[in-house]
Amino acid sequence: MNRLASPAQLRASFVRWSLFIVPVIVLFGFLSGQMAGSTAQSPWFEALAKPPTFPPPALFGVVWTVLYVMMGLALALVCAAWGARVRAWAIAVFVVQFLVNLAWSPVFFAMHQITGALAVIAALDVLVVITVLLFWRVRRLAGVLLLPYLAWILFATLLNWQFLQLNPQADGAEVSGSVQRIEF
Repeated sequence: MNRLASPAQLRASFVRWSLFIVPVIVLFGFLSGQMAGSTAQSPWFEALAKPPTFPPPALFGVVWTVLYVMMGLALALVCAAWGARVRAWAIAVFVVQFLVNLAWSPVFFAMHQITGALAVIAALDVLVVITVLLFWRVRRLAGVLLLPYLAWILFATLLNWQFLQLNPQADGAEVSGSVQRIEF
């Protein structure tokens, strides 16, 4: 026998990793958005001019949930690949890119730093490309699972840039706490 583990053992390892990683990734993504106040109803965000490419706000929660699940499954595939050469590097780069991902919402929504958020997401773009390449070397399916995430953050980079172009006065602007909203 020249195998370290049977296919059944590999599947079981992937399932165990998935049951832990997927909920953690989704939870951290959710908490980052909640703590940053990343909502279309924030007074600062409502006051921004929206680019024509801006999708309906309800779409963001659905898309990010699906992407976080796919990211978790991709990471679980890599974590379950015990003998892969670049496994440790792939996991380390994933963690770094995920932390950068989580930093974007607070920079954009909480600190109102559109330029700062553009720098964060540009760094994220590079880190995700590296992560995709490393995941691809460990397990091709893991790399493939990250491709929709890469496409979405490239689109988000475009949106971030368009927000900056349309709202240069809002970059770093303080929001007064005296905003009153009345709905009839």
